[in-house]
Amino acid sequence: MKQKDMQLFRLYPLGDSAITVQFGDRIDKATHAKVRAFSTYLDRHPFAGFVEQVPAYNTVTVYYEPCQASERGFYNPYTRVTEQLQYILRVARENDKSAAARTVEIPVCYNGSFGPDLEYVARYTKLSPQEVIASHTRGKYQVYMIGFAPGFPYLGGMAKKLATPRKKNPRPRIPAGSVGIAGGQTGIYPIETPGGWQLIGQTPLRLFDPNREQPSLLQAGDQVKFLSISEDEFWHRKEQLHGA
Repeated sequence: MKQKDMQLFRLYPLGDSAITVQFGDRIDKATHAKVRAFSTYLDRHPFAGFVEQVPAYNTVTVYYEPCQASERGFYNPYTRVTEQLQYILRVARENDKSAAARTVEIPVCYNGSFGPDLEYVARYTKLSPQEVIASHTRGKYQVYMIGFAPGFPYLGGMAKKLATPRKKNPRPRIPAGSVGIAGGQTGIYPIETPGGWQLIGQTPLRLFDPNREQPSLLQAGDQVKFLSISEDEFWHRKEQLHGA
């Protein structure tokens, strides 16, 4: 591996059956593009013993079965997998076509009980509720990773002026589809769960459905655009989507 290549990423063990690949220390679109290229190539070209991968902001953790990954049982599995990953890193970078990201439109009702913390966010940011909604729907967000709960998207790209600290006392139950703000991030709760994000709206879409071929509606690398809808439209869409 050339010294120039080694500067682009770092590999280190995570226990005895996983390796984390780190692409720098920054959280930005350029770094995440490297994460996405590597993750996509690995998904299409898994090595012997590969179990699964977990992409994050600037890392991908690769899990493997040591016995299957070793060569005839005499090769150190960590060394073997490291060599495989170094090869994949090089080939993925050389063949990265930087395909256009998918854009997913998320309808959100910001009114009344759907956004119980909207007024608080407005007061904290010194904006009106309508200005908060306008700013939140104006942006185009990058899905950096899925985590915390099944299908929960961590989104980058929110306007800095909307940054609001999370609640001091988390709610024990947050409805599925709730859209929230925590610090400089915005995200969507895919299932009912406890949480401390400031809730500003709710979407009728089902972000996680274990019965779908692809359970998570959003994937790392997607672009998200929020669309403000009325309460009537929320219930209409929910009835269409959920049959309730």
